[in-house]
Amino acid sequence: MKVQRTSVVKFRKAELSDVPKLYELINRYVRKDVMLPRTMSDLYENVREFSVAVEGGRVLGCGALKFYNQELAEIRSLCVEPGGESHGIGSALLSLLLDEADQFSLKKVFALTLAPGFFEKCGFSETQREKIPLKIWRDCLHCEKFSRCEERAMLLELAARRAAKASKEA
Repeated sequence: MKVQRTSVVKFRKAELSDVPKLYELINRYVRKDVMLPRTMSDLYENVREFSVAVEGGRVLGCGALKFYNQELAEIRSLCVEPGGESHGIGSALLSLLLDEADQFSLKKVFALTLAPGFFEKCGFSETQREKIPLKIWRDCLHCEKFSRCEERAMLLELAARRAAKASKEA
């Protein structure tokens, strides 16, 4: 399905009324085995972590920023409606989430992904999973794919992003 451009795409924090669409959107990628499932109750409990891209009242994409401690957060469930992958919505959502991480003065943001090229284009570098032990202990050990996980760990040092942003503004 091709995403039709009918009006301006707006970005905002997710609302409770967005949860059914988040569930549908994420689970499209789960069925393709490229994203881990999220239950409806998990999405309701964590809706404040999510930001969404909306056009004409329709949710086109989503992404979440999950905090692990005062220095580290994860980009999770970043996805766009099928057919909308090349419209910059994913990059814009990622940028919004990274701005949010900056607002909280985080030092690092990571993602576990099967699409490392996307994150590399956005300034992330591949790292070893051992560098994010909080994620492994909190989430990965309980995952059904733990012993056969193919996701790559991508890391972004936010100080470098802030410096690059400051030099562009100067």
